Amino acid sequence: MTGAQLLAGAARHLPSARCAAEEGTVTMEVPREDWLAALAFARDTAGCDFFDWLTAVDEQDHGLAVVVHLYSIEDQQHLFVRTLVPPDDPVLPTATPLFRGAAWAERETHEMFGVVFEGHPDLVPLLLPQGFEGHPLRKDFPLAARATQDWPGAREPGEPAASARSRRRLVPPGVPEGWPPA
Repeated sequence: MTGAQLLAGAARHLPSARCAAEEGTVTMEVPREDWLAALAFARDTAGCDFFDWLTAVDEQDHGLAVVVHLYSIEDQQHLFVRTLVPPDDPVLPTATPLFRGAAWAERETHEMFGVVFEGHPDLVPLLLPQGFEGHPLRKDFPLAARATQDWPGAREPGEPAASARSRRRLVPPGVPEGWPPA
């Protein structure tokens, strides 16, 4: 299936999808209620038989963009499917019934971004230590390492080191004021 055929099929099957094609790659942006329908279309109609990866991107006030890359081995066609979930309700249905390879990537995305994949067979921690709180790839996650090390922005280039000590210490982005606690 060519990119043009894929776009035409997506327009018929998923009228709410926004699609674009560029040199062997089609990008489909769908509302979250069409997430599984878009993935089923990719597998069953577009012939995307290879699940490559799934992740999220923190777009701050806009929400979390969940993106999956699928590939048609026969047609050598790349397909990106993207949806946006609000940061206060980051829930999507699991893609594991359609692509078994989604299980690991959904676990990682859940752990790092806090996206809940409803119906996932085993949404348990994968990378972080037991009891870890928070989602470290979200942009609002405070990184303690930034507060404990000298931040390169503490002084201007060419400014002598003695002068930097007399200035108020700058807090790196993402670290709350007053961190670390006294």
